[in-house]
Amino acid sequence: MTKIVTDSTAYLSEETVRQHDIRVVPLYVRFGNEAFKEGVDITDKEFYARLKAAPELPSTSQPSAGEFHKVFKELTDAGHEILTVTISSKLSGTWNSAMAAKEMLPEAKISVVDSLSTSIGLQLMVEAAIEAIAAGATRQEAADLVKEIRAKMYFLFAVDTLEYLAKGGRIGNARALLGTVLKVKPILTLQDGAIEPLEQVRSKRKAVARMVDLVEEHLGESCSEARVAVLSALAEDEAEELGQDLQGRWTCATPTVSNLGPVIGTHTGPGVIGVAAYA
Repeated sequence: MTKIVTDSTAYLSEETVRQHDIRVVPLYVRFGNEAFKEGVDITDKEFYARLKAAPELPSTSQPSAGEFHKVFKELTDAGHEILTVTISSKLSGTWNSAMAAKEMLPEAKISVVDSLSTSIGLQLMVEAAIEAIAAGATRQEAADLVKEIRAKMYFLFAVDTLEYLAKGGRIGNARALLGTVLKVKPILTLQDGAIEPLEQVRSKRKAVARMVDLVEEHLGESCSEARVAVLSALAEDEAEELGQDLQGRWTCATPTVSNLGPVIGTHTGPGVIGVAAYA
C-alpha cells in the first residue's frame, strides 16, 4: 500500500491526518534559543501572540534528512511504498532533506515530489493524492497526478505588509514593491515555486474582490469544476468573505478554510488572506 508523507506547512486538518494515516514531518520555528516543532510544540494562537511581542523576527528551518529517514524506514519496513509531497524547494530546504533520506534507502519504493507551493496549494495536492490512492491509484500514478495539479495550481495571497517577507528573505521579486504607500495591500502569487508580485490594491476588502476576479479570469470556463481552498492568518472575517464570494460566483464546492501556521506565518506576518485553485 502507498502511504503519504508531507510536511507541516500543508496545514492538513487533524481529521484528515488521522483518517488517512498521513505522516507529517514538522518544520521548525525558533524564537531566540527556543525551537518549536510546527503543529507539535506550539499552537497557532501561541505563535502569533509571541510574534507580535517578539523584539526580533523568529527564524524557521527545515526538518533534517534523519527525521525523514526515520519516517521512511518505519513505513518501508512495514511493507509500504511512499509518496512524499513537500513545500516548494525555492522556499525551504525540506525537499532536499526528503531526497537525502530517500537516497539512504536505495531499495525502497519512494517518490518525492516538490510541490512548488505550500500551505493550501500543497494541501490541495496532498488531498488529491489521498483520493487517488483510496481509489486504487499506484504510487507512480498518484505522483504523476500531483505533478499535473502542480502545473495547474493558481495561488494568490494578500499581505498586510511586506516587512515579514523582506526580513525572512522569502520576498523574491516582490522586493520591487518595498517602499510603496503603507496602506497599499500587495497581492502576490507563487510562480514556479517562488513569490512574485501581481497587483496592489488599497484595502483588504478590495483584495478579496480582486482575488475572486483573478481566480475567475485564470480558470475561465473551468470554474465550476475547480477545487478551491482559502487561507487565513488572523483574518477570519476576510477569509470567510473570500470563501463566500468564491462559492457565490460559480457553483464550485465550498472552499475549505485553513489557518496559516507558524512557519509560513513567520514570513508573511498576521493578517494574510489567500486562495488556491485548480481545475
